[in-house]
Amino acid sequence: MAAKQSQHVWEDIESSLNEVSKPGRYIGGEYNCKVKDWTTTDFKAVLAFPDVYEIGLSHLGLRILYELINSQPDMLAERVYAPWPDFQALLHKKDLPLFSLENKRGLYEFDMVGFSLQYELSYTNVLTILDLGKIPVLSKDRTEADPLIIGGGPCTYNPEPLADFFDCFFIGEAEEVMVDICKIICNWKCSGLSRSNLLDELAKIPGVYIPSHFQIHYQADGTISEIKNLAGPEPVRAVVKDFKTVFYPEKWLVPYLDIVHDRITFEIQRGCTRGCRFCQAGMIYRPVREKPPEVVMNALQNLVKDTGYDELSLTSLSSADYSHIQQLISQACACFNPLGVNISLPSLRIDSFSVDLASKFQSARKSSLTFAPEAGSDRLRCVINKGVTAADLLNASEAAFKAGWQKLKLYFMIGLPTETEEDLAGIVEMVESVFKIGKKIHPKASALRITASISTFVPKSHTPFQWQDQISIEETIKKQRYFQEHLRGRHIELSWHDPQMSRLEGIFARGDRRLGSIIYQAWQKGAQFDGWSDQLNYPLWMEVFAASNLDPDFYIRKRSMNEILPWAHIHSGISQDFLKKEWERALAAVLTPDCRNAVCSNCGVCSTLDIKKSIAGEFDV
Repeated sequence: MAAKQSQHVWEDIESSLNEVSKPGRYIGGEYNCKVKDWTTTDFKAVLAFPDVYEIGLSHLGLRILYELINSQPDMLAERVYAPWPDFQALLHKKDLPLFSLENKRGLYEFDMVGFSLQYELSYTNVLTILDLGKIPVLSKDRTEADPLIIGGGPCTYNPEPLADFFDCFFIGEAEEVMVDICKIICNWKCSGLSRSNLLDELAKIPGVYIPSHFQIHYQADGTISEIKNLAGPEPVRAVVKDFKTVFYPEKWLVPYLDIVHDRITFEIQRGCTRGCRFCQAGMIYRPVREKPPEVVMNALQNLVKDTGYDELSLTSLSSADYSHIQQLISQACACFNPLGVNISLPSLRIDSFSVDLASKFQSARKSSLTFAPEAGSDRLRCVINKGVTAADLLNASEAAFKAGWQKLKLYFMIGLPTETEEDLAGIVEMVESVFKIGKKIHPKASALRITASISTFVPKSHTPFQWQDQISIEETIKKQRYFQEHLRGRHIELSWHDPQMSRLEGIFARGDRRLGSIIYQAWQKGAQFDGWSDQLNYPLWMEVFAASNLDPDFYIRKRSMNEILPWAHIHSGISQDFLKKEWERALAAVLTPDCRNAVCSNCGVCSTLDIKKSIAGEFDV
């Protein structure tokens, strides 16, 4: 499409934006957005998030890659998010392609489309974005004239259900190699070589996985008999070794409409070695790497000055485990609270929280604080290696209430391995005990609120629970009703995940390549935004499974330790021997200590990936 035609696309759409809800999702032009000259830039990428703008713009990884690629003078990166059905209808009505927010170019005009794959129930949105962008949905149908389609994010640790739709996946952390990937694609454009030659070259990059380089063979019972490597090495995740100086955005996109996390987000630490056995992120982002407090503070001062935001979040998988958290909080509050900027820690561990840490926030606004006990008994928390007790929760809650908070959120899971009715009763008892403490400290507070969020446990790849079965919808509903009957009160709120969504998530989280046909057929029949309760058409999915003679329960069943798992050729750095030993320790309710402060647990990451973890008070080298 010529430049004049692309401009016409925007003019045609702009005049019709009053026909759709939230037109701000599609206009671009945010403060700090990058609009480069399309005609003079050699390489052009569009970064796609398969959910609505408000969710996608909140994602840190996409922001990092957007700034990173645009920092190269001969490259540009633009953005696209999954359009809501009303905007899709408008595009169809005018026979126009889905376009990027910056230069308003059709997606098919780019050299690369990079998808951020964060959630299994966004998979059909990937197909919608490709189709609306005038790009063949199936990778086998693409030619040298089409963009390269690459996916990254946690879902790529089992990318097999999406193998039919992507040319390649990137496993791991992309900051140190993304520019190299872009250069290879850019050079290929002028080479005259085939698309397969490009994939062969990309396969040499650490972390790049080419699905077409592997053949999957199945046995009569549906299990995998062989994963045959046709070319090159098996992919091993890429990891950032120098976290102190790794690229981070110096500019921050500031939207015109409210988004899910409308604040500055700064990653103070990456990785976690606590070893919670249910937590995929805790496994695939090992080892722990920290940024020094002075690096954090300098970046935050520049971002606050540049954006005018009145809230900033210090993020990591467990922010209170950051070695210098007391020092950092003191400095940040002293610097930013006088400016009216609130500091938040979104991921506090119960045993890391203290009265002293809570007091650092005394001058800040207090909305709600979140703790994640995960399970209702000390025994079950040993099974999942959470390593905290009911007493820890009560002490932390008391500290929070005394520091001024009146709203606490408590996260729990149901369906964990070895769970009993006593564990469910324990959740009820914990919530009520926390409420009693809050009532004692704030006896007349009308704002006192305890929220119990109950999610269904979904086993994930590359964790000690990857062999565990997932509870049925019927059992999930039964457990949810138990909490409805036992957790009541004006100051207690109860929320839970849709059991149908949890089941679909579990199916795709541990699925194989045969699910690609299921996704494609469901999408053709109208499935999209499956992670939205008002959009999910669960019966449609079940109809497709039935018509395909594929049993969805096959994917949420218990797996044999000897079974070849669909993701067996994707290497996260965690050894299978370690995962198996952790599974055995889970059944015995035996804790594995944090290797950051104890002996090495021999997970295999440091040796496999040739990287050193941060130790308390030190920084990665």
